[in-house]
Amino acid sequence: MKRLRTLLGDYPHTAALKSGAVASDQLALDFVAYSPTNRGFKPMVREQAFDVSEMAIVTYLIARAFNKPMVLLPAVVMGRFQHRYALYHAERPLTVNDLAGKRVGIRSFTTTTGAWIRGILANDYGVDLDGIDWVSFEEPHVAEFVDSTERAAPGKNILQMLLDGELDAVLGETSDDPRLKPLFGDVKAEEKTWFAKHGAVPVNHFVVVSGPLAASDPQAVREVFRMLKASKQAVSQADPDPFPFGVEAIRPSLELIIDYAAQQRLIPHAFRVDDLFDDVTRALR
Repeated sequence: MKRLRTLLGDYPHTAALKSGAVASDQLALDFVAYSPTNRGFKPMVREQAFDVSEMAIVTYLIARAFNKPMVLLPAVVMGRFQHRYALYHAERPLTVNDLAGKRVGIRSFTTTTGAWIRGILANDYGVDLDGIDWVSFEEPHVAEFVDSTERAAPGKNILQMLLDGELDAVLGETSDDPRLKPLFGDVKAEEKTWFAKHGAVPVNHFVVVSGPLAASDPQAVREVFRMLKASKQAVSQADPDPFPFGVEAIRPSLELIIDYAAQQRLIPHAFRVDDLFDDVTRALR
């Protein structure tokens, strides 16, 4: 039996797989713990540390631009509406139309949530992203990507900087602090409007396999996908589905984030959706 070193977060739709309720007679997944899971993305991109790995889609797109040896599966393990992940301090009123010249913090400029929200700001609200002073706290997962944002001083906390007035807004964060409010106002209404316009839930995290595994054992890749899908099907399904499987189900959301990433110069040009997969993974349903 082939054993695959695997990075995968704890979600209701991965529980059956991680508990062993969904299993295989062909391979075994040896789960490696990272908390939070996204801390494992850097070693996967830079060192191919895993055979199977959860992966933020924007990190994958940037990695692809630098020819990193990973293959995308049409399997989403995290998808969500993004509007609630932008905050400002209620004592310093701010709207999306007031962001020009403001200092906006984000954990890393290349995070997928950040790319989604910037895309929403630019394409739905006409915000000039280049007119914002971006402050980041971590380096990109992909070492070759050149990040030109201002880096916060070591030890600084993004939410504390917002509370202290050192930042005007932050992206990619939520908080129970009553002083911090969503930049987009009525979040549920914004999500409903966005979904009516685009017909998709924004995708965040997919699953990838290492290039060597994809090249040497296509059947193992198919089996990994089968197990992921079976684990998802073991729980009740939401509508709309935030975790779509299969290229066609994923295509609308994936086309959007590719366009946003290209607009934001995270990747050199917009990739075709079908080119993100190989002959094996493109056929998975």
